[in-house]
Amino acid sequence: MAKANKAVAAAKPNIFMRIGLFIRQIIDEMRKVVTPTGKELASWSFAVFIFVLILMLVVSLMDFGLGKLTLWLFG
Repeated sequence: MAKANKAVAAAKPNIFMRIGLFIRQIIDEMRKVVTPTGKELASWSFAVFIFVLILMLVVSLMDFGLGKLTLWLFG
């Protein structure tokens, strides 16, 4: 049992190698990032704006309805 733990600890690279690997992985992932075109950016911004408006409407209606229900129940 103790030998297995030592083998796992020996196979694990030191902290500086792990940090270097992490930074290399970050750089590799950042190379995959694609900047949206102006048309895509406008399209997605419009979609987010509409979605937020719909959520605001739903929350406002629930607030109004539950307020009226509370007023009706408790006077």
